[in-house]
Formats: sequence, structure tokens, C-alpha cells
Amino acid sequence: MAVELRHLRYFMAVAEAGNLSRAAEKLFIAQPPLSVQIRQLEEDLGAPLFVRHPKGVRLTGAGERLLPEARHLLNRAAQLKGHIEGSAQSGSLAIGYVPSAGSTVLPELVRSLRARMPGLQLELREMISSEQVDALVAGSIDVGLARTEPGHPRIQVASRMADPFALAMPRADAAKLPGRVELKLFADRDFIAFTRHRGPAYFDQAIHLCAKAGFSPRIRYEASTVHGVLDLVGAGLGVALVPASSALLQFRGLAFRPLRGSHAGEVLALLQRRGDPGATIAATRETCGAIFPKLRARLLRKLDARPSAEA
Repeated sequence: MAVELRHLRYFMAVAEAGNLSRAAEKLFIAQPPLSVQIRQLEEDLGAPLFVRHPKGVRLTGAGERLLPEARHLLNRAAQLKGHIEGSAQSGSLAIGYVPSAGSTVLPELVRSLRARMPGLQLELREMISSEQVDALVAGSIDVGLARTEPGHPRIQVASRMADPFALAMPRADAAKLPGRVELKLFADRDFIAFTRHRGPAYFDQAIHLCAKAGFSPRIRYEASTVHGVLDLVGAGLGVALVPASSALLQFRGLAFRPLRGSHAGEVLALLQRRGDPGATIAATRETCGAIFPKLRARLLRKLDARPSAEA
């Protein structure tokens, strides 16, 4: 068996987009050849990597196991190419990030860091928040974009942005629901949740919020990524509790409503090892410190909420 890097790139594009057509557009190829390449990779590995559904695709268990390995291999291949070509380097940085940050904070952070340090070698790893804390302590990543306040004495929050949960629903359902909503009004609706083992913090927080509102959510469907959850909401299969920053993603036909009540503890945070003196870490901290307020302002406008009410 010989798995080629291009197959892994195609797999990564489909996994991140959750949809073959969107992945094909990103890769600048037609959808049929992309489907052929994915099938070829599945045959080489001897296992299906995606479950097809009308709105796109979802990762199978094998696909979820392959995702971090594929990302690591592609990052290492890019670094190797840079070493061979003798590219100028200004250090390296390994970033862990939760999936919800992958389409919001991470792209601007990467662009800004590369503009500031053109030779910087980046390694990006999608990880849940608890994995990031462990990886920071072990030294396998340098910073993390997580949805947690770390309880470990060696880890600190370098920068943060309030990112409470919001309710995602089809836009037609939201026409009569301006502003904040009472979650208990949706007790009889079907819910779409993050797959428990892929996003335990998301899953548990959604259950907690519903319990505080006085009901247990009727979870009918699950998806392993934010994009997958929102695809199912867009298909009219239910509503979902997602990080409010998901409203910054370009999904047509969806509306996001903030919840009534205080959820000030829900944040998107940049984590680092306490006392880490590295210049690259300092630059990352400063960059995130500039990005977070801009994203927060965009988010408030998107949710049609007043800053004084959302702070």
C-alpha cells in the first residue's frame, strides 16, 4: 500500500469542508475526479473514510482517526520541503486548535504571523481543549486555541475572547425571534449535537445549558464538526447549540440567536505555558490580542446584539 500526499491533501480538504463540492472548489478541481481520489484512498486503506448524506459527508471512525495523522504528515512534508529548499527561517510554532477556531481565528492568525515572520515554520493540530492542555504540558505544542480556562498550574491564558453558545436554526424559523431567545422555548424541538467523543466539552455544555433551561434535549442527529452540525441545521433537521463565533462562517439560510442569561465563562482562549519567554510565543500572544477584539466586534454585528448586552 502506498498512500500519496496528494490523497491526504484531498482527504483533508473534504474533511474540513464537510462537502465534496466545496472541497473541489477549494482545490480548483472538478468534483468527479475528487470523488475518485477519495475512493482510491479508501481502497488503499481498506476502510471507508466518509459517510455520504444529502448535504455532504461526515467522517467515519476511520476517518476521524486518520485526520490528525494526515494533518501531521502534511505539515511535516511542508517543513521538509522548506529545509531542502534552504528557506530562511525565523523559528517554528506548533499550534493546537479546537475545530470551531479553524475557520474563524486560525486563518487570520496564520496570515498575520506569516506576514510578521515570513520564515516561520508552522505546525497546526486540531485538538479538543483537554488534549491541548496535555500537549502544552508535554511540550508537543507551543500554544493552543481552546474553549477552556486551564486548571493546570503550568498553563495560563495569554488572551481570550468571550464566545458564549448561541442557537443555530433555519433562517425561516428565526423570522419571529429577534434578539436573544429563551432556550426553554425549544424544549420540543429536535436537536443536532456534536458527536460526544469528538467534542465532549461542546456536548456536555449543550446538555448543561438545556438542563438549566429545565429540559433534556431530544438529540436526533450528531455530527463531528461545526460545519457538519450546521449543514444538518440548514437541511431543516433541527436546531443546535454552537459557539456564537460559528455565526462568522458563511452558511446561507441559517440564523444564530444569542441566549438569554449570563454565560460569561464561555470563552475562546489562547493558551501557553506559564513563563514561556520565546519571541515567537510573544508575537503570537500580541497577534491574538489584536485579532480577538476585531472578531468579537464582527460577531456582535452578526448577532445583531449590542456590545453592552454581550460583554
